[in-house]
Amino acid sequence: MGFAINDDAVARVAALPGVRAAAEAGAQLIALWPLTDAKQMDNDAKYAENLQVRLTRTIARVATGEDVTVPDAEFVYEGADEIPGRPQEIVDALLAANDAYDTMVGYRDHRDPNVLFESTDAMGVTWSDATVDALRDALPQVERAVAADAADSGGAEAGAAATGDPADAPASPELVDGLADRFAQALVICDGLFAVIDATLAAEPGSREAAVAKLPIILFVNELREQMAVPRLCLSDGQYQALLDARAAAAAAAAGGSDTLDATAEAIALIAVNEWKRHYDDVTWDPDEAKRRAKEEDERKNKEALAAKFAHIKDDPSKPEVEL
Repeated sequence: MGFAINDDAVARVAALPGVRAAAEAGAQLIALWPLTDAKQMDNDAKYAENLQVRLTRTIARVATGEDVTVPDAEFVYEGADEIPGRPQEIVDALLAANDAYDTMVGYRDHRDPNVLFESTDAMGVTWSDATVDALRDALPQVERAVAADAADSGGAEAGAAATGDPADAPASPELVDGLADRFAQALVICDGLFAVIDATLAAEPGSREAAVAKLPIILFVNELREQMAVPRLCLSDGQYQALLDARAAAAAAAAGGSDTLDATAEAIALIAVNEWKRHYDDVTWDPDEAKRRAKEEDERKNKEALAAKFAHIKDDPSKPEVEL
C-alpha cells in the first residue's frame, strides 16, 4: 500500500490519551508566544542550541554505535573538527549530523521537500533508488497537508496570545484541540514515511541498518512540525530505538500487515510531553528566582540539620528561662 494521509486516522490519533496529554503540555508552551521578554527570548535561543547538540548526538550514536558523549557533541557544535583523545569517527559523525541538521532547517525557510534528500546526503545515509522514488511520490501529499495545517494554525497562536492568559495558567481548550490535530497529522506523516522506508529497504525493520536509514525522517518531521506550529522534539538514541522496536513489534503482531501508527503515536507522544515541559521550563527559567529558591532551600536544610543534631538534648525545666 502506498503512502497516504488518512483524515480518519488523524482524528483517531488526535483523540488518543497520550496525544491529548502532549497537546496540553505543548499548548502551554505555545501560549507563551510571541515572546517579548528579553530573558525568555535568550532562554529560547539557548534551548534551540541545546536541542541541536542533543539531536546530533543521537544521530552520531545511532550511526556509529559508539558512546558519543554530550561534551563530544558540544565541542563539534562549537566548531571543533577534531577532539584530542576521542576517535575521529565520532567527530566525523557529529560533523555530518550538524551539516544535515543545518541543511534540514532550510526546509523551514524555503519549503522545498528536496531538502530531505540533501540532508540525507549530508548525513552520509544512502537510500536505494526504490526508497528515493517512493519518498518522492509521498512528499507532494506531505507538502499539501503541511501547507493546509500551517494556514489553519496561523490564527490559533495569535488567538492564544491575545487572551492574555498568565504563563502558568492552563492553555485554552481551543489551543489544545488545534495542537492535538496538528500533532496527530505530523505523527501520521512520520509513521507513513517510516513505512515507506520499511517497504523499500532490504534490511529488517528493527535492524541497525534500518535505524540509520530512518534518521533523516526524524529531522525532516521536526521541520514539518515547525511549519505546522507544533514544537520540535528530541529523541535520545534509546528512545529512538524503543520507537523502532515498538513499530516492529506491532508489525510482527499482525503478520506484517499491521498498522504501526498507534505504536508510533504512543511512543512519540510520551516523549513530547516531557520535551515540551522541558522547553517551557527552559524558556520561563529566571536565574534570579532560581538563586532565591536555592538559598531558601539551603536555609531550610540547615535548620533541619541543626534540629536533628540537637534533637537528643532534652529541655531542663529546673533551669531558669532565659529571655533573648
